[in-house]
Amino acid sequence: MEAIIITSDQFQELISMVNQIHHRVEKLSANPHDAFIDNCEFIQIMKISKRTAQTWRDEKRVAFSQVGAKIYYRLSDVSQLLSKNYYKANPLEGGSK
Repeated sequence: MEAIIITSDQFQELISMVNQIHHRVEKLSANPHDAFIDNCEFIQIMKISKRTAQTWRDEKRVAFSQVGAKIYYRLSDVSQLLSKNYYKANPLEGGSK
């Protein structure tokens, strides 16, 4: 096994970077629904076309953020869209008599 020797300053910088990554991961893990996904991920998750995504934005069916030409969706808003359009099955209907 090869040993790598670094200076104390380099070690402290490495520890600082690891801590920053750790805090970011903790923040995303604490509330994953506040994470953002881009339009491409949204289209893949929902299995829809770009045009359908555009229509839903135009009709204000789903909230979004736009930075330049990039579109982003909060996962909590995607979940809310699905919840608003959720229809619970009626166990009394459709079964055998």
